[in-house]
Amino acid sequence: MPTDKIFIFDTTLRDGEQVPGCKLNPTEKIEIALALEELGVDIIEAGFPISSPGDFDSVSEISKVIRNATVCGLSRAVQKDIETAAAALRFAKRPRIHTGIGTSDFHIKAKFNSTREEILERAIQCVKWARNFTDDVEFYAEDAGRTDNEYLARVVEAVIKAGATTVNIPDTTGYCLPQQYGDKMAYLINNVPNIDKAVLSCHCHNDLGLATANSIAGVMYGARQIECTINGLGERAGNTALEEVVMVIRQHAHLGLHTNIKAEQLNPISRLVSETMRMPVQPNKAIVGSNAFSHSSGIHQDGFLKDAQTYEIIRPEEVGADISKIVLTARSGRSALAYRFRNLGFEFTRNDIDTLYERFLEVADKKKEVQDDDLKQLAAQHQPATTVVS
Repeated sequence: MPTDKIFIFDTTLRDGEQVPGCKLNPTEKIEIALALEELGVDIIEAGFPISSPGDFDSVSEISKVIRNATVCGLSRAVQKDIETAAAALRFAKRPRIHTGIGTSDFHIKAKFNSTREEILERAIQCVKWARNFTDDVEFYAEDAGRTDNEYLARVVEAVIKAGATTVNIPDTTGYCLPQQYGDKMAYLINNVPNIDKAVLSCHCHNDLGLATANSIAGVMYGARQIECTINGLGERAGNTALEEVVMVIRQHAHLGLHTNIKAEQLNPISRLVSETMRMPVQPNKAIVGSNAFSHSSGIHQDGFLKDAQTYEIIRPEEVGADISKIVLTARSGRSALAYRFRNLGFEFTRNDIDTLYERFLEVADKKKEVQDDDLKQLAAQHQPATTVVS
C-alpha cells in the first residue's frame, strides 16, 4: 500500500533543552545531534542562536558535523534574530531558518499590544528576511491552537506567498482536543489556496497529556511533519514524544503513513538523552520506560506466557528494549512462578509449584518484588522435589 512520508523534526536540542536542569554543553549537543541523524531524524532543531553565544556556537558546530539531516535554527520575527540564525547555520549542508510570531488574540493583545493586521505584516516580513539566506524557511504561528481559524488561514496563505516552505501550527499551550487540532489542519488544507506549496507541521505540547494524540490527529488530517523530542522533553509538561508518534504510525499502517526512523534505536537514544540531560525517564513511559515491557499481574503473565501478543502489541526488540520481563509480586500467579524457576534452572511439578506458591506469597507480601535470590532460597528449601536442569 502506498504511504505518505511524515517528516520528523526533532527539537530535543532546543525545546527539550529548555527544561530546567537539562542544559547541555557543546560536546553533549554534538553527541546527541549525531545520534539523532543516525536515528533517521529529518530535521534537527539545533538551538536558538540569538539566545546566547554558547547556543550560537553549538548550532554552528552541529552544522559542521551533520551530513544528511537538515539543521534548523530558531528565531523570532526580528531581523537581528534571523541574521544571527543564518550566520550560525552558514556551515550547514541543509540549513533551515525557523521564524515566526504569535497569532492568537492572547498573544496579539497581551504579549505584543498589537493588532491582527500588524502581526500579519510582521509575519510576512520575517519570512522575506529569512528567504534572503535560505530557500528552506519554516514559519511558526505561535499559539495557533487558540488562534481563530479564519485569521490563521490568512496568515498561512500570506507567509507561503512570502516564501515559507513549511508552516508550523503549534498547540503551544497544549489546549486543543485531538478533534479540534485535526479540524484546524483540515480547515487550512481546505481554505488556504496555496497550501500545496508548503508542508504543514504539528508542534504540540503536553499540558493536558494530549501531545501525541494531537500530533497524530494533525497528520491524519493533512499535516506531513511532526515536531517532537526524545522522551517528550520540553517546556512545562513537555512536547510530543518522538518515540510515541513513530510507533503509533508503525502500528497503524492503515493510516497510510511512514517515517524514516530506525525504531530499534529508540531505547538506546532514549537512554543517551536521559543520561546526558540528567532527566530520568518515568518507569511507565510508553515505548522507553523501564516497565514498558514488564508484566506483574498474574492474569497478564499467564496470557503473555501463552502468547506474547495477548498483552504486547510491540516486541521489545523492535524498539531496542531489553527482553520482556516477568516481575514477581504478590499479584503474580503460578505460571509466572514456574516460568521464573525454569529460567533459573529449576524444573518443578505442578504439585511442587502449588506448595512453593504458598511460600512465595509469604515472601511477596513482605517485599515489593521477589528477586532471583529469593527464588533460589525457596528452591533450596524444597530441594528433595527439585530437579536441576543442566
